[in-house]
Amino acid sequence: MTSAPIRNVLSIAGSDPSGGAGIQADLKAFSARGCYGMAAITALTAQNTQGVSAVMPLDPEFVAEQIRMVFADVHVDAVKIGMIANAGIARAVAEALRPHRGIPIVLDPVMIAKGGASLLDPDAVEALKSELLPLATLLTPNLPEAAALLGDPDACDRRIMESQAIRMTTLGPRSVLIKGGHLAGGESPDVLVADGQVTWFEADRIETRNTHGTGCSLSSALAAELAMGKSVEEAVRVAKAWLKEAVRTSHTLSVGSGHGPVHHFHDLWPVSAPT
Repeated sequence: MTSAPIRNVLSIAGSDPSGGAGIQADLKAFSARGCYGMAAITALTAQNTQGVSAVMPLDPEFVAEQIRMVFADVHVDAVKIGMIANAGIARAVAEALRPHRGIPIVLDPVMIAKGGASLLDPDAVEALKSELLPLATLLTPNLPEAAALLGDPDACDRRIMESQAIRMTTLGPRSVLIKGGHLAGGESPDVLVADGQVTWFEADRIETRNTHGTGCSLSSALAAELAMGKSVEEAVRVAKAWLKEAVRTSHTLSVGSGHGPVHHFHDLWPVSAPT
């Protein structure tokens, strides 16, 4: 019996030098889910677990050339798009990806860092909507991001979350997963709209400060699962289960004094609390 081929997944996102989010988290998530990870960097950031102090977007044409060079040589099984930074990069990424329609694309519309710093220029929202949303197999906004894309207030309950998810499918993405981590209360439900069906994924809130890069890690795990041929619903189910354990075991890491990272390799590394 021959083993299944290792899938190749490309992340197009910004860099986090502290390793918890962005490209660094994406590559860890790809590896943890059994895929070979690649990266086209859109922006450099200066940040740590306490916040972002500076952002340096790269030249849009250079971003596009990174993507073109990967596709010219490597078979890409899925793409994850994270931090875009500005309208020029959004347009360049879309132009580089359009020749490769049919490959699963997970779009995580990164707008605001965990500490509150803006990671997307205000004028880039329209470019993100017009250029990238129509290319997305799966869009994964949190509540503030979904509200910003729709021009709505943040959803405060499940009814509004579901309504926003359905409306967002009219903007172009084939499916939408709105993450409910910002809801008040002890639960953190997510809602998926795919193939005309609404599916809720229930989860109890895990009390921890170690939530740096959760959105990046989830969207990357989703891209890996789609690369391996899973349906969107099954990819969400598997990726969320993996991320839940990554958050639950995050206390075994000792990284920074702010919002720490999740434990991407909880299945591979011995779990023991740091001394």
